[in-house]
Amino acid sequence: MFTSTHIRSGARRRIALSLAALSLGTLLVPFVLPATRASAAGSGYNWPVKPFDRPHPVRANFGDPRTTFAGPPTPRGLMTSSGIFELHFGIDIATSDGTAVYPVRSGIASLVNGRAVGVDSGDGFVAEYWHIVPAIRPGQKVEAFKTVLGHVMKGYEHVHFTEIDNRRIVNPLAPGHLGPYQDRTTPRVTSISFRQSDTGPEVLPEFVHGRVVLIAGAYDVTALPVPGDWNDLPVAPALLTWRVESAKYGKVVVRERTAFDVRTTLPDEDFWQCYARGTRQNMATFNGQRAWRVPGVYLYKLTRTPFDTTRLPNGIYTLRVTATDIRGNTSSSRQVFIVHNGHAL
Repeated sequence: MFTSTHIRSGARRRIALSLAALSLGTLLVPFVLPATRASAAGSGYNWPVKPFDRPHPVRANFGDPRTTFAGPPTPRGLMTSSGIFELHFGIDIATSDGTAVYPVRSGIASLVNGRAVGVDSGDGFVAEYWHIVPAIRPGQKVEAFKTVLGHVMKGYEHVHFTEIDNRRIVNPLAPGHLGPYQDRTTPRVTSISFRQSDTGPEVLPEFVHGRVVLIAGAYDVTALPVPGDWNDLPVAPALLTWRVESAKYGKVVVRERTAFDVRTTLPDEDFWQCYARGTRQNMATFNGQRAWRVPGVYLYKLTRTPFDTTRLPNGIYTLRVTATDIRGNTSSSRQVFIVHNGHAL
């Protein structure tokens, strides 16, 4: 069994291996590294599947939760189980099995692994195409939208696409990257709650006191309908912010803060510092069994450490949470709560 700590240490080892292998053109591994120069992706690029100049359904967003629980699908297992927990390091483009996948920019191809291909354009731009049967050899020169890199594997019905810009993973759906792409859907904030601890019981909003974990449930809707089993399943918003206001006067007492932001790249924090316990991906896996067609639940920790309510005078407040997608569509929700730290209100 693995924990997020094991994942982080494993990632560091794989980063070191990938740096050594990059000079050989044989291996590319998608983990965040510091940017070394200006963006190589400013001019944008088209889709890696035909038709190249038309948008395709994206069934999983950048930063989506990826959860594989070692324990059973029980409340206790959901809240305490070890497993593999990661942020999605690309997007999943829905398409049919066997679909030909092409490079979005010309360059030198390499094998990420037996079912993924990377293409290094030589200007800091690297693209990776996962869940395909490779049709290239390592070191081969490939031409954008002409060379077939491989075909989507049977049973996957999507190609995972990762963009690495000067050794830093970036969001392919950000403006100026993958296109054409439009999104007129609106993300939603579905819940706002308070807990005694990461895995502890909820605190009633009528009696919030001491240090509490602030949690918001939120999701986005795919820009285009997704065919098959992934239809109508949620994806992650690109940005989640929050603030605290006086419920009586509307005065802001805790200024707007960012809880989750994958508009450009992935956060540096561990998975469970971004997402709150109770989170699971679409069709999550528990104890080796996948919950087919069950939608995911995306819960976000608004702060990396518990919020100290003793910094606020006893009284009535509003916690307002706003979700925003990669194209700026936005919506908010609010929860009234009462701070009561041992003195009469």
